[in-house]
Amino acid sequence: MTNLPPYITRELISERLPLIFPPGLTNRGYLIRQLSASTIFTMLYIGAIEGNEVYLGPVHVYRMTHEQASKSDYQSRVSYSRDVLKKGFSVEGDRWYEDNTREPIRDETIKDGLVQIGVVGSLNLPTTSGKPRYFLKKSFADLFNPDLRDEELTNEIERWQDENISKAALTRLKLVKHSSSGGLDKVKIELPNGETRLLSPGPSSEISKSVIEVFASKFLETPAVLWLSTSDNKVVQRDNDLAKDIGIRIEADKNLPDIILVDLAPKNPVIVFIEVVATDGPINERRKGALLELTDSDQFERSSVAFVTAYLDRESAAFKKTVSSLAWDSFAWFVSEPEKLIIMKDGEEYLHKRTNFH
Repeated sequence: MTNLPPYITRELISERLPLIFPPGLTNRGYLIRQLSASTIFTMLYIGAIEGNEVYLGPVHVYRMTHEQASKSDYQSRVSYSRDVLKKGFSVEGDRWYEDNTREPIRDETIKDGLVQIGVVGSLNLPTTSGKPRYFLKKSFADLFNPDLRDEELTNEIERWQDENISKAALTRLKLVKHSSSGGLDKVKIELPNGETRLLSPGPSSEISKSVIEVFASKFLETPAVLWLSTSDNKVVQRDNDLAKDIGIRIEADKNLPDIILVDLAPKNPVIVFIEVVATDGPINERRKGALLELTDSDQFERSSVAFVTAYLDRESAAFKKTVSSLAWDSFAWFVSEPEKLIIMKDGEEYLHKRTNFH
């Protein structure tokens, strides 16, 4: 006898998914969209849960109908699980999806989403096999008990996240949550020389803080801040003496980026132009060209100039909106994944073997 979980509607599953999978998770879009809710609903509906020896195939999802989904009694659920696999079987009512939804269900929702995050398991069947193979992990399925509400639901979700999401992913989530919270307190930044500056609260300031305190120390050997500005404060930090020493002019009336870092370790110091993107304004080809005019006029070698666009997270709307316009021979860096860089490479290699910038 199949052990079915309590019946829950697809609508309630849709409400819970964004709580279970918060911003910052890889492929979150696949995890929280309606197709994911439909897949999870169907798994719960037929009892395709760890330990039950009942398994789901995409056919269970794309042949589900509104009428069938409303039948919550035990026999209707068990019969659907079995009968939908029979050739020529017709399900009563209006279908949720057409047959051509098979691939998005299997490849995007299940494989790239639910399996990758670790909430769906799979039988070890040949890839060419059409037999059902997928099931929900028990601890995840328990989050969809309709009796869980309010504080109890929140506590269960947090407990599940702590036990089932990797430490790296949890750290990433906390960084994203903190940086996007938009608190009222000023953002305090510590410069490499030990001095501090205060920025207005907001995502852009949090990204700038991470660039100066985290990015600079990870990718530059002897970092210094030549220039720092924000949308509401044109000049937060300007080091004219250092700029003069390395042979570059910092003029506030020029079209400067949000941050200019310099690595003083190499014989020829490296200039790093950084744009902070909370909504828009990456280093695209036009922006890169304008910045190169500044260093070219000071006869600065182009091999000693780097360009970085800094974002909160790869899953952010800002990155998705601007990634296609990023300039070649530039980099993208994310607060939530500080150890990594995306390299937009074109032409002759100029990356330094340690810093990736010279």
